[in-house]
Amino acid sequence: MTHFSRREFLENTMLASAAAALANTAPRFVMGAEQSSSPNEILRVAVLGLNGRGQDHLGGFMRRKDCQVVAVCDPDTEVGQKKGVEVVEKATGTKPTYYQDLRQVMEDKSIDIVTVATPNHWHSLAAIWAMQAGKDVYCEKPVSHNVHEGRRVVDTARKHNRICQTGTQSRSMPGTREFMAFLHSGGIGEITLARGLCYKARPSIGALGEYQAPGSVDYNLWSGPAPLKTVTRPRFHYDWHWQWDYGNGDLGNQGIHQMDLARWGLGKSDVGTSVLSYGGRLGYTDAGETANTQVSIHDYGDKTLIFEVRGLPTEPFKGAGVGVIFEGTNGYAVMPSYSGGVIFDKEGNQVRKFSGEADHYDNFVKAVRSRKKEDLNADVLEGHLSSALCHLGNISYRLGEPVSLSDVQKHLESIQSKDNSLETFARVQAHLQANNVDLAAAKMNFGVRLAIDPNAETFHGTMSQMANPMLTREYRKGFEVPASAALV
Repeated sequence: MTHFSRREFLENTMLASAAAALANTAPRFVMGAEQSSSPNEILRVAVLGLNGRGQDHLGGFMRRKDCQVVAVCDPDTEVGQKKGVEVVEKATGTKPTYYQDLRQVMEDKSIDIVTVATPNHWHSLAAIWAMQAGKDVYCEKPVSHNVHEGRRVVDTARKHNRICQTGTQSRSMPGTREFMAFLHSGGIGEITLARGLCYKARPSIGALGEYQAPGSVDYNLWSGPAPLKTVTRPRFHYDWHWQWDYGNGDLGNQGIHQMDLARWGLGKSDVGTSVLSYGGRLGYTDAGETANTQVSIHDYGDKTLIFEVRGLPTEPFKGAGVGVIFEGTNGYAVMPSYSGGVIFDKEGNQVRKFSGEADHYDNFVKAVRSRKKEDLNADVLEGHLSSALCHLGNISYRLGEPVSLSDVQKHLESIQSKDNSLETFARVQAHLQANNVDLAAAKMNFGVRLAIDPNAETFHGTMSQMANPMLTREYRKGFEVPASAALV
């Protein structure tokens, strides 16, 4: 049983109320206030990937007077027609061109903007090809599947003078921007710790086996840069998130939003000096490979970023389930939503609240027209850095060896410093126990603590020879991400 102090009880009660006021949902679409209706200024848009976030991309651009969705692309012809062509035609009265192969989109010189809502393993290459073809890009999070290719996206945007926005929409929310400005002005004193939370229950994805891709899918095109392997998950779409060849687990799926906010709040513009991650896929056995329970500890010298993933049912922590908590010398701050946060003093009294939504697509379009990357609220560089933190955590985790939870405790005790690692692990164990996980029998991968050169974005020291190759991947012929900035 977990015992709480009176202060902890009061904190959780007040923060639960704050979380209800700032609901933990993605922001609603808000129509941009400044749009051009001139036919000569209509921006022609192509949307790549029509499941999930692709539907939001369609809505975001179809509702603008100064943009027209003229093309949709998906390697699944059924999805492309039903969720692309039919949706656009019904909403606008104009039938868009359907492409199954995104390379045809790049060849279409009439297209001004490409939005990327494909599976993660396609994000970087699709963005790179689009910018090389002279198009501006709105790229979903994470902007990359690995650290190397994320940096190549940044290089491509700079070399070709393209506007590239990351889909971390919190950066356009007035409530979030005001909240961050308050933190950066010293509103809670010196911030020493940012805690990112991705507490999002995920059920089993079914048994590992051999399955067929849907008949409407060109599996070669869907795989693209990834290996062409037998499908091993029952549900083809979406569940790729939990397999390493295509996804990055919830750390790089939902968690990238909160990782970005945590880094932003700390005021850091690099990937830190070391990383350590531990966890496992606990509570069930299935076709998933990524962790559903994971802690990543990122060292920034004077500050620490701790990220927690919980895929089994759990209660919020200090009022946040999918959110961020900042600990300062004069108080603490909680972001239980995408678009604002709550400030508390050291005694747990609410001091101030920030809220307010806006349109991230509108910010992107304005930057496309101004041709100034500085006008972007979420320039691709910000997306790359935050995505890279997720990848670094996963590299440490994947290099680990399975050990008992008691051994995890011992390892953490041996490295205990300012990062609250033991307190975090105690809460993780209580969480697992609440989900009927046998703590005596459970195993976790305890990762390698990796030293990072934040300027080169590479590892150094012990284990670097094993870790550095994991900053990239082997690409299939015809789907290679440029190996260096010189080649973009």
